[in-house]
Amino acid sequence: MKGRDNFTKRKIGIIYSSVDGQTLKICQELNRVFDKNEIETELFSIDSFYADLSEFHTLLIGASIRYGKHNKNVSEFVLNNKEYLNGIRTAFFSVNLVARNEDKNSPDTNPYLIKFLKKTDWNPDFIDVFAGKLDYKSYSFLDRLLIKLIIKLTDGPTKSKKPIEFTDWKRVEAFGLSIYEDYLNSKDSNS
Repeated sequence: MKGRDNFTKRKIGIIYSSVDGQTLKICQELNRVFDKNEIETELFSIDSFYADLSEFHTLLIGASIRYGKHNKNVSEFVLNNKEYLNGIRTAFFSVNLVARNEDKNSPDTNPYLIKFLKKTDWNPDFIDVFAGKLDYKSYSFLDRLLIKLIIKLTDGPTKSKKPIEFTDWKRVEAFGLSIYEDYLNSKDSNS
């Protein structure tokens, strides 16, 4: 398996692209899962990633959707580093409001995740999709109108004075634990 000979690189790198903060919040929760299990991590915004990729045993990337697209910096990062990424353990998750719907909340059914992986021709070892947060009060006037239109078209709530968090935190934790278990297995196979 790829990355099995790289266990001397003990860290898990977590890179995020977040528009409204929910993807960062998910990455922080994953970071807590790893920290609780005594795995060293580093957390970076895609816009300020500076580390040497060779420092990491596993690289996890989380990216949100805005108006149907992931941040172009995420796609460019994957495309520019795909050869290296294919040689280590990797994980990717997408955060979008469409994933609040049962028929679009898996890697096999979420159109944004499918499109991203096809566009980048990247096959991470761990893939998931999580529903985000809807917070009309935090959006600019134009964003609020456009997001309400999109939500209305997908039969979602168009009126709410309070933020609505659709993220399934147990699922986020399970995603982190599956990466952690793989990390432990790679340690055991290199002992």
